[in-house]
Amino acid sequence: MPRFLRLALVVGGLLALYAANGPARAANVEDLYQSQTIVTGQGEPNRQAGFKICLDAVLVRVSGDQRLVAKPEMTELRDKAGSFVTGFRYRDRMEGIPVHDEQGTHDRPHDLYCQYTPATIDPVLASLGSKPWLAERPTLSVVLAVDDSRRHFVLASDGDENPYMIESFQSAAGPMAMSIVVPNKATLAKAELTFEEVGPISPELLGSVARSIGSRQVLAGSIVWSDKELGWIADWRLNEDGKTYHWQVRGVSFDEAFRVAMRGAAQILSGNGSP
Repeated sequence: MPRFLRLALVVGGLLALYAANGPARAANVEDLYQSQTIVTGQGEPNRQAGFKICLDAVLVRVSGDQRLVAKPEMTELRDKAGSFVTGFRYRDRMEGIPVHDEQGTHDRPHDLYCQYTPATIDPVLASLGSKPWLAERPTLSVVLAVDDSRRHFVLASDGDENPYMIESFQSAAGPMAMSIVVPNKATLAKAELTFEEVGPISPELLGSVARSIGSRQVLAGSIVWSDKELGWIADWRLNEDGKTYHWQVRGVSFDEAFRVAMRGAAQILSGNGSP
């Protein structure tokens, strides 16, 4: 079967999965202007530390530009991070688990949820030379080759090789107000897409096939375990407006590799350039 036809089949399968899950929704303002982190207890010092992390997160979420948090101006902005928060709440991550004699409520882990408004965040973005990314957030079709040193495979939505990877990838997409779709085994088999072919797939070809049938952008990648790096080496490729972007991260957990993938994709698709 010609390679182009096989790629068309896999992207077509991804489109079917996308249709089954419903269209990607543009995040409404309330959903877009929010962020969260994990803090220890509900004390003021930890809350203020959490506000700093949440400020970084919401600026990247709203703009799509991960480079903002490295700007020197962020030091001063973090010092007053709490002033930008419209409202916040906690969720006890050990809810339902009784407090032990040696553990008080002050040291239990909590999710800290922070809410913001355009009136407070948009001027901050402007001061950093950025702006909100208010276009509809895409659903990325993920085609990923995995080599964990013991075996290699193509990630499938119904595969049992590593059931945690898809959950991790979905979690990585959430902070960017984006979502992903992963093909199932049947789609991969029908397209005859093997590990050997997925790794070097041309994103230009995947992108042109996806657009020709009305699919969303395709994020192609490979992730390989490295004993030398003491972690995963991940390569990511995305085609946007006829240009191919490539970025890599080395020596990280697969959770971080997927976060790097989604932050990089958001930076590209928001018009903020290469990761």
